[in-house]
Amino acid sequence: MKISLILACAGKGERAGLGKNKLLAPVGGTTCLSRTIDAFEKSGLIDEYIVVCAESDVAEIKKILSPASVIVIGGNTRTQSVKNALAAVTGDIVLIHDGARPFVTEKVIKGCIESAELYGSGIAAVPSRDTVCRADGKTLAEYVGKSGLYSVQTPQAFRTELIKKAYALSGEETFNDDGEVYKKFIGNPRLSEGDFKNVKITFNEDFALLNESPVCRIGTGFDCHKLVAGRKLVLGGVEIPHDKGLSGHSDADVLTHAVMDALLSALSLRDIGYHFPDNDPAYKDADSIELLKRVLSLIKERGYKPYNVSAVVMADKPRLSPYIPRITDNLAEALGIPAENVGIGATTLEGLGFVGREEGVCVRACASVIKA
Repeated sequence: MKISLILACAGKGERAGLGKNKLLAPVGGTTCLSRTIDAFEKSGLIDEYIVVCAESDVAEIKKILSPASVIVIGGNTRTQSVKNALAAVTGDIVLIHDGARPFVTEKVIKGCIESAELYGSGIAAVPSRDTVCRADGKTLAEYVGKSGLYSVQTPQAFRTELIKKAYALSGEETFNDDGEVYKKFIGNPRLSEGDFKNVKITFNEDFALLNESPVCRIGTGFDCHKLVAGRKLVLGGVEIPHDKGLSGHSDADVLTHAVMDALLSALSLRDIGYHFPDNDPAYKDADSIELLKRVLSLIKERGYKPYNVSAVVMADKPRLSPYIPRITDNLAEALGIPAENVGIGATTLEGLGFVGREEGVCVRACASVIKA
């Protein structure tokens, strides 16, 4: 059985206030239409793609589509645009979908197709979550409730011969969607399980959904400091007995510095040199754990929190193994995460390089942050 898809893209998208077709506006390195097409291509369920659009958008849409796709020029209304597109359909089942619904899932697509195969139609819909009312201007006139009410979405799937017949009978009438055309001329369409996340991008603020940051982000950090006499050796906020300490403007806690850089890197927030310059007297001999807390505030402001941290300390001396549990607990407390989410290791460089010559200590760290 051949499955066709009509993507309705001929609207002007004026409510989005972008001055162009909202489906083609760049967002997050892609476009809304590209995301919608990707969703159907990943499902592997569509054999024929037909895009109905305004003539002014043809050149730009051609850049997005595969060469095998068909472009149809739309009409003055959605009803007329779909009618134009149906003339190009050759599949046994046709899905009609808003180009501005990029979050459609394979499950929803498959459910609509199966419903159309069995019953002639399958319209994605979700139960109303809110109590609905009718209004008289700004006055609530009547409660409708929510029992038995559904929010209709797309895709809307039909046996091709049935929806073509319905549109042929529609004349010059204008309808809200394809299910309404089907209902008037064929019969009550069958509902199929939709998805509350299958929203339509309508207003400018809706584009934030397309540009949403990943749930988890990862960063790396690296730091090294020179070992000198007359300084304390502080790692992860823990003072380590040794005849040398680390040289630096602050307390030179190289481990905490690398962890801070990893956290900042995860959210593209530059590095500790940018936030805490080594020529600023305010940070002279500063406690790096306190600076770490300021980094955490920056992360929180952006709606994230640390999830885990991993670091390896490179030092030939002193031997750090006995202090790692204390360092781990100290960093976990400062980060506000469980100790099992803090992995600290230590290694030597077997006498190689400046670390091997006991001239300095290096640390490489990795950190992940998640939505708070």
